[in-house]
Amino acid sequence: MRASMYSLSIPVFRKYLSSLSAILDKAAAHAQERKIEPAALLEARLYPDMLTFTRQIQLASDFAKGAAARLADEAPPKFDDVEVGFEELKGRIARTIAFLDRFSPAKIDGSDERAIEIKTATRTLSFTGLEFLAHFSLPSFFFHVTTAYAILRHNGVPIGKSDFLGRD
Repeated sequence: MRASMYSLSIPVFRKYLSSLSAILDKAAAHAQERKIEPAALLEARLYPDMLTFTRQIQLASDFAKGAAARLADEAPPKFDDVEVGFEELKGRIARTIAFLDRFSPAKIDGSDERAIEIKTATRTLSFTGLEFLAHFSLPSFFFHVTTAYAILRHNGVPIGKSDFLGRD
């Protein structure tokens, strides 16, 4: 049996966004228990030239919703990057999951050969749908999810692999 584009995308994004939301709860609880100013975690980075924890969450959201939209041949929605707290980041994740829930297998399946172009400030990237998902969207999404996890773990939030993987 061949895996469908839907099964390789929407459920994967949903699962790991849900894990991120649960990790945000643990981060907020950790900050409260340890009397850590939440901004210390929200603005944390692994290295000075890397993006903040908050930005990692925003980009994970962007890659998930962008992938779903482009695979369905729609324009991705724009979310303003205005979140400043754990609850606002959870809200962004919830909005992203709600957007993903709009897509049925019929909207995504068959997109493996669809031509997809991403315009950046300096160039245009061209993919088939399968290349876009496998070589751009999923790796980018997981880069930001993993980096968000690593920032919190580095800052003492008691999370582990089972938190990253989530629970089904």
